[in-house]
Amino acid sequence: MPHHRALPLSRRGLLAAGGLAGLGALVTACGSKDGSDSSGGTGGSGGGSWSFTDDRKKKISLGGRPQRVVAYIGSAAALYDFGVDDQIVGVFGPTKLKNGKPDVQAGDLDVDKVTSLGNTWGQFNVEKYASLDPQLLITNMYDPGALFYIPDESKEKILALAPSAALTTGRVSMLEPIKRYAELAAALGADLKAKKVTDAKARFEAAVETLRKTVKSKKVKVMACSASADLFYVSNPAVNADLIYFRELGVDFVVPQKTDKGGYFESLSWENADKYDADLLFLDNRTATLQPKDLTAKPTWSKLPAVKAGQITPWSSEPRFSYAGAAPLVESLTKAIQDAKKVS
Repeated sequence: MPHHRALPLSRRGLLAAGGLAGLGALVTACGSKDGSDSSGGTGGSGGGSWSFTDDRKKKISLGGRPQRVVAYIGSAAALYDFGVDDQIVGVFGPTKLKNGKPDVQAGDLDVDKVTSLGNTWGQFNVEKYASLDPQLLITNMYDPGALFYIPDESKEKILALAPSAALTTGRVSMLEPIKRYAELAAALGADLKAKKVTDAKARFEAAVETLRKTVKSKKVKVMACSASADLFYVSNPAVNADLIYFRELGVDFVVPQKTDKGGYFESLSWENADKYDADLLFLDNRTATLQPKDLTAKPTWSKLPAVKAGQITPWSSEPRFSYAGAAPLVESLTKAIQDAKKVS
């Protein structure tokens, strides 16, 4: 569930607050053509020679293309996939593991080249942010108006230091945020016709067609879920961007009957973890969540038909909204469905 995303699971509910208003229609306005062609210098009149309209319908106008960008790690990783590199000077969110290796959310971004402002939920070093002299802040919006990983207590100070751009990543199909990150990358000067980008798009499109064909011939029930010490979460395929898209392609997901506030998932006590039948578990693999090896002591977990059959596949529940980030996710789910048998 990309949306109770990389925080400690006990905090997820806080993120799920917020109504549905305004998310039905995604704003598709993108960087102005002259903005995309600007030299990126600091010149320009008061009107600004670079502009981009984000998914709050907020138009950002600057004197030139921003050269010092700070972004949520997932946003930075997506932009990097589309060709934005040296402009990313700082990141926040799960960037490095305890052993110093890159977190899965960092994608292919070189995490040693950027300044981290905080690795966990609630951490954001405002002084360090100011010292980077940021020209643009970028993050996701899983709920309307909620800037992901920007702490409420320091939000005003943070937003006063540089313009912010927020892209909608919840309650819309995954193709929409991918398209919007491509548009933002282009506005920041990336070449969307570069081989790296076109190859990734071709791989993604081929993977999508394979998944579409697979689910026509292979009928299995999939449950997207996440595990914590106290609760088992069943994700809602009508709200999570990747699940919405996979369902559009024909994947048959369990739909929770009674979701928590925000609609992203239904939380079940471990005693009730067998509430829904499924042939394949699509299990949240973020570092903050429990994995199969951590769950063997939970009797209900061990009794689930999919667990007994060994039909569990990792779910990158906070996808990277780029073709390079999404293609392996589609391929992995396709293989799991191809290999699964009906057990429920």
